[in-house]
Amino acid sequence: MPKGFGTKLVIAISSRALFDLDESHQVFINEGLEAYANYQIEREDEPLKPGDAFPMVQKLLHLNESLEGDPRVEVILLSRNSADTGLRVFNSIEHYGLNITRAAFCSGSSPYRYISAFGCHLFLSTDGEDVRQALNQGVAAATLVAAKNKSEQEEELRFAFDGDAVLFSDEAEQVFKSQGLSAFAESERASAKTPLSGGPFKAFLSALQGLQSEFTESRCPIRTALVTARSAPAHERVIRTLRAWNVRIDESLFLGGLPKGEFLKAYGADVFFDDQQQHIESASEHVASGHVPHGVANQVPG
Repeated sequence: MPKGFGTKLVIAISSRALFDLDESHQVFINEGLEAYANYQIEREDEPLKPGDAFPMVQKLLHLNESLEGDPRVEVILLSRNSADTGLRVFNSIEHYGLNITRAAFCSGSSPYRYISAFGCHLFLSTDGEDVRQALNQGVAAATLVAAKNKSEQEEELRFAFDGDAVLFSDEAEQVFKSQGLSAFAESERASAKTPLSGGPFKAFLSALQGLQSEFTESRCPIRTALVTARSAPAHERVIRTLRAWNVRIDESLFLGGLPKGEFLKAYGADVFFDDQQQHIESASEHVASGHVPHGVANQVPG
């Protein structure tokens, strides 16, 4: 990871995740690139509506107002727009008072190749292939899925994570997929004191905890939760792994296979990250969700 940003938490986000570009995207699909460009240029002084990641980005940038010294959070815009059609996006950023000053406009090409150069800890996009490419670069990344029923937002910034293939490697999930639940439970019981390897979101969680540590625990505006399908006896290895990493999770939900959506609604997650589509479908009934196309659950047969 490049060191130019020091200890700053750096989030990269696509323009379609930050703003609602569905209408203009339909122009591109139905009428082509030239019509899309004209559509955006004609409306470049008309602010775009907030997208699914907008509330989270607002809260992230607001953290800089709570800490003295240099800004501790940086949000980078990565876009398939050209600079010409992207002017509407930057005008919308200014309209909403978002302190986003760095961007890469790639004129139809994937912007993922700039993620490492910017030193990003997390990339959120609506393009699944860009997300896969970012994960291949070793950066936490997820395809954002909108919440179907948006609930009232908490003032705190609340992240929720699945365990296996997200925070942790998919080594345990491979046992479950290939040998079943009983073998998985027995394997995890036998390996309870052996920490799991890190998954694609380990570094992001660590960077997030670094930011949390700058606040007192009682007044920290960031909260984290582990929301996993695991249950006893598979809980112990997870707890010992986080302890070995010296990482604190504020809340841990061991659901034993129950649907996650209602629990995430109760927690008030700004975004939930999971590797399995069935959990994303349940979660997105209530909260914005990020599909992490990583691990054995996302392998294409053959």
